[in-house]
Amino acid sequence: MTATGSRRVTRSTPAVTDPPLPSARPTREQLAAAADRTIPDVLADGLDVLFVGINPGLWTAATGWHFARPGNRFWPALHRGGFTSRQLHPSEQDELPGLGLGITNMVARASARADELTAAELVAGARILTDKVVRHRPRWVAVVGVTAYRAGFARPKASFGPQPERLGDARLWVLPNPSGLNAHFTAETLGAAFGELRAAVRAAG
Repeated sequence: MTATGSRRVTRSTPAVTDPPLPSARPTREQLAAAADRTIPDVLADGLDVLFVGINPGLWTAATGWHFARPGNRFWPALHRGGFTSRQLHPSEQDELPGLGLGITNMVARASARADELTAAELVAGARILTDKVVRHRPRWVAVVGVTAYRAGFARPKASFGPQPERLGDARLWVLPNPSGLNAHFTAETLGAAFGELRAAVRAAG
């Protein structure tokens, strides 16, 4: 299934103040004030792939753009993997539903580091994510971070790639965390991991 402009894009009211312009960097004060904020999903019904981050970082919460922190490699990996024809800037995230793609998070609240989240938050986030997937019916769900997936869904032995279970009716895939702190993966290997998902999506038709 290819994406069309007819998809209904759903966005809730952002819990942020006016974000900086695309060329601006959040100030230290803006980043500090962004802790525990939430930001809207980039979401539509019937997407090809819904990408699921762990939770928003402070840079994302301050700007309102997913995976916004410089050094985060989500947007380069999305392009290297063949999902976008060029590398999008985080401020262009609203172009994703037209490409059949969306973004949400396991846990909604922002924090400086993902390891600040509790196990209970991840478990609750997995339930919320499941409800969201049932409601919006993406074909594939790609969780970006195996540790969060293992904790949230009680799958301690889960590895990267396709998962045997489904989430609602969606096929489930686990990708590496694109954070710049994840030194186990380079830009090239992240792009290859995203490319494997892209190939599976295309092969499924």
